Amino acid sequence: MPIFTSEDKRMSLVNAASIVQDGMTIAIGGGLSWREPMALLRELIRQGRHNLHVVGTAHGVDVDLLCGAGAINVVEESYIGFEQDFGMAPNFRRACESGRVQVHDTCCHTIIQQLRAAEFGVPFLPVRSVQGTDFLRLHPEYKTMTCPFTGLPLVLVPALAPDVAIIHAQYGDAQGNLKILPPLVADLFFIRASRHVIASVEQLLPTDELRAMEPNVPYFWVESVVEVPYGAHPTSCYPFYAYDRAHLAEYYQAAQAGRDTFASEYLARYVFGPATHDDYLSRIGGQAKRQELESWKDGADAWRALFTAPEGAIA
Repeated sequence: MPIFTSEDKRMSLVNAASIVQDGMTIAIGGGLSWREPMALLRELIRQGRHNLHVVGTAHGVDVDLLCGAGAINVVEESYIGFEQDFGMAPNFRRACESGRVQVHDTCCHTIIQQLRAAEFGVPFLPVRSVQGTDFLRLHPEYKTMTCPFTGLPLVLVPALAPDVAIIHAQYGDAQGNLKILPPLVADLFFIRASRHVIASVEQLLPTDELRAMEPNVPYFWVESVVEVPYGAHPTSCYPFYAYDRAHLAEYYQAAQAGRDTFASEYLARYVFGPATHDDYLSRIGGQAKRQELESWKDGADAWRALFTAPEGAIA
C-alpha cells in the first residue's frame, strides 16, 4: 500500500469522497448496524458514482443504500441484510434479482485471507473452510492443491487489494492517526490491504491527546480524514450514540415500497436534499434526536427503549 506522509490530511466530505472514482473496488468499514461510514457513502451517491465493486464481510444499510441509488455493479460479501430486526435488504435483493448487481457470494474468512495476501504482498493464501461447498463453483478463480507438508487438500484464494477503504472511526487527528474502538470488524484488514484509505471520525483530537489513547491506525496508512459527528448515522458509533431504529424503520418501509418510492421518499429527502451534513442532522431530528440516541448511556431501561418498536411499526 502507498505511504501518505502529509502533516495535515483534513478534508471536506466532498473532497474526501472524490478520491473514489467510477468502477473502483471499495471496502466499507464497520458492519451490520455498527460504525458504517454513512456520511461518506451519502456523499458518493451525491457525486454520482456508479459501477462500484463493494467488498466486505457482513453489512446492512450501507450496501443496501448504494444499491438503491444505483451506485454498485458488483457485491462481494458474505451477508447483506437487517438481521432479526427488519429482515432482508430490499434494495440489495431487488438489484440482484434484476441483474443490475452481480453477486460474488463469499464467506468472511475467505475475504480476510484474500486481504491478508494483499497485505503480505503474496499472490494468494490457502484456506480450508470452503471445501465441500459451492463456493468453488461460484469462484472459478479459486484453485486447489495438495499441501506438500500434510498431504491434505487446500483451496488457494487470490489476493484482494481494494482501491479504497472507507472507514468511520471514533477518534483521529489531523495527521490521519486513528483510534477505532472494538469491535474492529475487518477495518484493519481493509486499511492494510487497500491502495487508498479515507476516514471520517466523530472527533478530531490534538495528536498528543490521541497518542495517549494508543491509536491503532498509524497516520501513514491514511490519505484523508474528515471530522463528521454522527457520520455513522443511522448505524451506531459507541460510546457516542446507538443506532437509530426509528430512522431505519422509515428507511426500510421506503425501500420495501420499490425503487421509485425509495428514490422519492428517502434519497430525495435524506441524500440529495440536505446541502450539508449539518442539514442532514436537522432532517433526522436535530438536537432532540441526538439526545435520544445518546440516552443509551442512561441505563438498561433507556437502552432497551431505543430498540423497542412502537405499536404499528415494523416488528
